[in-house]
Amino acid sequence: MSWGTELWDQFDNLDKHTQWGIDFLERYAKFVKERLDIEQNYAKQLRNLVKKYCPKRSKDEEPRFTSCLSFYSVLNELNDYAGQREVVAEEMAHKVYGELMRYSQDLKAERKHHLQEGRKAQQYLDHCWKQMDNSKKKFERECREAEKSQITYDRLDNDINATKSEVEKAKAQFYLRTHMADESKNEYAAQLQNFNAEQWKHFNSAIPHIFKNLQDMDERRTVKLGETYRSFAEAERRVIPIITKCLDGMVSAAKAVDNKRDSSIVIESFKSGFEPPGDFPFEDFSQNLSRTGSDGTISNTPKGDRDRDGAPGPRQDPKHPMSRTKNKLWLFGKKPKAPSLEDFSHLPPEQRRKRLQQRIDELSKELQKEMDQRDALNKMKDVYEKNPQMGDPSSLQPKISETICNMEKLRSEIHKNETWLAEVEGKQSSRGDRRHSADNHHHTPQGRESPEGSYTDDTSQEHHTPHKRSSPPQPGQPNPDPHEFDDEFDDDDPLPVIGHCKALYSFDGQNEGTLVMAEDEVLYIIEEDKGDGWTRARKQSGEEGYVPTSYVEITMEKNSKGAVTYI
Repeated sequence: MSWGTELWDQFDNLDKHTQWGIDFLERYAKFVKERLDIEQNYAKQLRNLVKKYCPKRSKDEEPRFTSCLSFYSVLNELNDYAGQREVVAEEMAHKVYGELMRYSQDLKAERKHHLQEGRKAQQYLDHCWKQMDNSKKKFERECREAEKSQITYDRLDNDINATKSEVEKAKAQFYLRTHMADESKNEYAAQLQNFNAEQWKHFNSAIPHIFKNLQDMDERRTVKLGETYRSFAEAERRVIPIITKCLDGMVSAAKAVDNKRDSSIVIESFKSGFEPPGDFPFEDFSQNLSRTGSDGTISNTPKGDRDRDGAPGPRQDPKHPMSRTKNKLWLFGKKPKAPSLEDFSHLPPEQRRKRLQQRIDELSKELQKEMDQRDALNKMKDVYEKNPQMGDPSSLQPKISETICNMEKLRSEIHKNETWLAEVEGKQSSRGDRRHSADNHHHTPQGRESPEGSYTDDTSQEHHTPHKRSSPPQPGQPNPDPHEFDDEFDDDDPLPVIGHCKALYSFDGQNEGTLVMAEDEVLYIIEEDKGDGWTRARKQSGEEGYVPTSYVEITMEKNSKGAVTYI
């Protein structure tokens, strides 16, 4: 059905309808704009929510419980979900709102053109009608004038008193008016025929064509609205698979929560490694009572102890179970003061050992990176020296120096942490009587400095901490006691070789008891690292001494006789 044939006389109404159509399209575009704004704000609020509840601490400090990890997985999935809401908003902005606004501008221009054409056709028809109406009115006036002149001529022609000249004049006027009336009639007939032809063309050709164009425009507007309705829905439908994956990820995170594993993590995190306290021993306070005759004296103190102490009163054995019990029961009494966090001494022994080992591994990786960078820079420097056109070798020297400085700092840090690790491992091993013979012959004198440089007068600690050797000083550290290594070289018989090692770095061995070695030098190992970061080695020339364990690559001999192994 065509507007041109059915609505040929409804130009003004069609004008109003097409304007309403464009207004409706722009109203829908405004709706889409507000809808995508909601999506953008929703996505922004979701991202802020995720950011608010994401852990502020580093991954190493975060608890590794499955419930926590699953929650962080849920947050990650929610962040991805927020990203999909942004995709929806972007799709609506470009494929719906933007398209509608561009199409609206095109519709306005097209509608204006069609309406202008319709108004021009109507104006031309009105012009034709005015010409026809003017010729009609002129024909009417000429006919009235002709009738008046005929009446005047007839009156004078019948009047006997009228002169002949008057009659002739009236007759001439009558003929003139009649002739003018005939010409007006012919002009009116021509104008009428022209107007009828233009009117037929207007209502049967021009206006139907213009209305047909308006109809096509309006139908295209309707189709466009339908297409954008679909695009509006498709923008949401396209992200449904990814949103479903996000939700599936949340469900998977929920299934990954493991109460048994979390319990084991709690145990692993907080277990101290201490054994439960043993039975309290009987303490006999009657030892100081006088007895008649030494044979009848009741005493739990061995005679050798009394003779050694030089006093009748009992002296508590530093290795007595009671001493260990006092050290182990701090959980139920007064806790020791919290030490520095740098060496993790605030943690239980087993946890401290793990954290120190982890830090040593990380520092070793960083050291290896710096070494690789140093080697690469040296190679580049060699290339520049051989081919000066490629670059200036001196320009690389500052970076090489910086890398070497970083390596020294990392080695110092590694050595410091290895010393702490050796302390932990030494204390743990001492409970298993790792070095009975060493403890019997090399008791640490009371008041001697510990490896950390702290003064201690705790006799129980003296006996429970195995003997340590201070490491050679790093740059900026004080020299240790020059007699620190003396007691290690009192053996008359040379120790057997239990392996060999290759020096990874050069070592100056400036301190007494240490051994100078060059990079890539091969040495014999005669005593393993006892947990303090030092290995006893022998040169091919027979010279013996200690070298840093971290400075050598060790290969132990299998089934070596006389090997001294410390568990």
